[in-house]
Amino acid sequence: MGTHADAAVAGSVDWQAWQDSWDRQQEWYLPDREERFRVMLDMVEALVGPEPRVLDLACGTGSISDRVLRRLPKARTVGVDRDPALLALARGHFAGDARAEFVSADLSDPDWRDALPEGPFDAVLTATALHWMLTEPLRGLYGQIAGLVREGGVFLNADHMPDESTPRINAAVHLFEGDRQRRLRDGDVLDWGSWWTALAAEPALRDVVEERFALFGNPAEVAHDHNDEEFQPSSWHAETMRAVGFSEARPIWCSPTDALVLALR
Repeated sequence: MGTHADAAVAGSVDWQAWQDSWDRQQEWYLPDREERFRVMLDMVEALVGPEPRVLDLACGTGSISDRVLRRLPKARTVGVDRDPALLALARGHFAGDARAEFVSADLSDPDWRDALPEGPFDAVLTATALHWMLTEPLRGLYGQIAGLVREGGVFLNADHMPDESTPRINAAVHLFEGDRQRRLRDGDVLDWGSWWTALAAEPALRDVVEERFALFGNPAEVAHDHNDEEFQPSSWHAETMRAVGFSEARPIWCSPTDALVLALR
């Protein structure tokens, strides 16, 4: 349990500034990130209404929860993640907001759902998060998610879903994105590794960042800290969602590298 001194140190953290920094770092890789969120929330509101109970899966700093609650003020969100540093940022940012809660759980643990408050949920939402899972574990996770969504509820996954059937297009996109990121880096935008280095320098968060590094490694020192071997196209995701219990599923948005797949329970 934290002490009064711990609370005072945590109170010195500018939570909004770190949220903004996280958004800029993510947008460096995903310039259409906000458009994905808009389409995601359009479909939540269209299919389950303006007061949903939402599970923000692999929530990170709570980016989805933040956008859900700003757009749909009567919604309630539950964020779940394993990363202690990102959860610390989420809890700090949402401190005092009874609409949002956060729990720690490892999605690779078969019993991760035991950490959640009682379901079901109107919507399960996730973005740029599940690509670290290999194909068969992801298939199993989709089956678990189906059991958390109420009848008529939705699951939306926005993530890296390349189509390997178009190698020349993919190669051109890869070169273009590399050039774009190099141009942007001339400004003050931090990449993934540099962002974590900056967060580790925040005195109040140093311990929780070190805990994160012990779990996953320091992104500034490792080439990859997620799956870089198996990526499936959006068609696989939709087909798998239907196979595990969703009645309908299809991509509803895409970019040259990413897609947003919607499944209806």
